[in-house]
Amino acid sequence: MSDSSSPNIAIAGLGFGAEFIPIYQRHPGANLAAICQRTESKLNEVGDTYGIDKRYTDYAELLADPDIDAVHINTPIPDHGAQSIAALKAGKHVACTVPMATTVKECREIVEITRSTGLKYMMMETVVYAREFLFMKELYERGELGKLQFFKASHQQDMEGWPGYWPGLPPMHYATHCVGPVLGLAQHQAEYVSCFPSGTIAEEMHGCYNSPFAVETTHIKFKGSDLSAQVYRSLFDVARQYRESFEVYGSKKSVEWPLVEGEPLVVHTAKRPEPEIPERVECPDYAHLLPEEVAPFTTGGVYGGENDEDHLSHIQGGGHGGSHPHLAHHFIEMLRGGGDAYPNAVQSANITLTGILAHESALKGGELLSLPEWSLLEPAPAPEPVPALS
Repeated sequence: MSDSSSPNIAIAGLGFGAEFIPIYQRHPGANLAAICQRTESKLNEVGDTYGIDKRYTDYAELLADPDIDAVHINTPIPDHGAQSIAALKAGKHVACTVPMATTVKECREIVEITRSTGLKYMMMETVVYAREFLFMKELYERGELGKLQFFKASHQQDMEGWPGYWPGLPPMHYATHCVGPVLGLAQHQAEYVSCFPSGTIAEEMHGCYNSPFAVETTHIKFKGSDLSAQVYRSLFDVARQYRESFEVYGSKKSVEWPLVEGEPLVVHTAKRPEPEIPERVECPDYAHLLPEEVAPFTTGGVYGGENDEDHLSHIQGGGHGGSHPHLAHHFIEMLRGGGDAYPNAVQSANITLTGILAHESALKGGELLSLPEWSLLEPAPAPEPVPALS
């Protein structure tokens, strides 16, 4: 690495990826060194806006640049696996937007390269750094949830009219936003899954992926634990507001994601009189966990001004719960020697393969399918929460 205290990072893909440019530019521990975009006009527009001199239309040329330490990939889903593998083979650390890849083979190759080289990989899963998730994680780590008993999560989104590879995509092929949080709260691993399909999408989409399913619902059994989780996902022909949700049920407290975007969380506290069990709680922000230079990005987009809310990640998903600066910060700290950020390569494979194998299970009528051994970390005791505050 050119300077371990300030790694040189390049961003590939400038649609959603452009949101991270000013975060890296303002972070005190990193240098935003280059950008890459196939369309030259878009590349120059973004480069001029943010004052970035190094610009590439050819991804291979970017990877050949010896000054680049790490690549943050924000390209279309079908490219994630191959581009991550190419970057790792070029000696670059990798952050990649979700999912990790679209095949078991690509996930395995990424894991094997990181294990053999020591290079770092982080899947940039937004939900596990969203303020709602961080609130639940704080309650868990303080012991306020008690014994964890069950998890439930969903990701529902209307993708009608989206171009390219989206029409007919099986719901569980892109399930990290609901699988990530159920595994991420206490960093469990999926051992095996069973998935049932429900309903059908428009017939003209059936042949796109040889899948007619409107909804897929998966049960996940956790390895080395008495816990399981339920996740469900829909993309077409289901009437539902955009929702990335996570719910955790504990013996002392449970927390449920709001049914309608923008409403408060609901916290249920055991042993209270029945009408007093639920309480609506406004979720706090977690900007205080970040360097002050990037903390404002948890509540404000990177575009600024009256157009700040125009980008899709703000229109749908509310800017992903303020997660973007947390993702960048954890990736940077990992590169600077702070240990693996969550999720690392093995954890990312476990999360991504949970969805891929779930769809295979749905095609087989709900058959139990096990996650491969290489997608599981070495056994370690589950983290114990500290006692609850009195």
